[in-house]
Amino acid sequence: MRANPDALRRRAAIVRAIRSFFDSRGFDEVETSVRIAAPAPEPHIDCPRSGEAFLRASPELQMKKLLACGMDRIYQIGPCFREGERGSHHNPEFTMIEWYRLGADYLDIARDTEELFSALAPDEPRPERMSVREAYLRWAGWDPWREWDQDRFDFDMAGKVEPMLPKGAVFLMDYPLEAASLAKARGEVAERWEFYWKGVELANCFSELCDAEEQRRRFGKARAERRELGEADYPLDEEFLSALPKIGEASGVALGIDRLVMLLCGERDISSVMCRE
Repeated sequence: MRANPDALRRRAAIVRAIRSFFDSRGFDEVETSVRIAAPAPEPHIDCPRSGEAFLRASPELQMKKLLACGMDRIYQIGPCFREGERGSHHNPEFTMIEWYRLGADYLDIARDTEELFSALAPDEPRPERMSVREAYLRWAGWDPWREWDQDRFDFDMAGKVEPMLPKGAVFLMDYPLEAASLAKARGEVAERWEFYWKGVELANCFSELCDAEEQRRRFGKARAERRELGEADYPLDEEFLSALPKIGEASGVALGIDRLVMLLCGERDISSVMCRE
């Protein structure tokens, strides 16, 4: 095991500060299952098997069930897993914080994120905001709304858009409908943003889609894509789909703790701030 004691002490202080931030704002910390029967079906996101179940890539579906039970401001810090992801900014086992609010949208969660960022990095300027359409027209030279191509969108995001984003903090706002499987639609855009700092993607947020039939349709499309790609076909989480109409309106976000700590510590590789075998 590789371990950097100084970095791990700094990590512990950052996690304490994050907990204090949410506790002081009336959020309840929750803990949901790490081993789940039905992950959200998304192409290219594979959950490791654990017997007859899977290790979660995110606690999202389980936390939304808690919203449906009446919890209104919740957060969770814990381990998540993705098969085959390893690199300077990726590890098969990683730590995320997710938080959700009833009666909120993605702009409300953006304000939460700005306040958290300011608390953790007080010397940094306030985050900028830029639309996905503006970014693609400026740096990729095409409009995804007029000529949608999933492979081209993903390739240009990694190769043309992300490298050109401001190196300060920035919200990349309002995605094509095809690029947000669990997000609420507003006209021709999905209410989704991703948060970047120093060119590294840290967080992904939606105004939550709470229409069960539309969510079932999107899950069906994603499952078909996974089958075409030869990926595992996850069963539908019927309990989650039944819970959606009880939520009404909500928003939430997933933020990578390891990447955030890496940047706050001035490191370039998440392995330097993790304690993993």
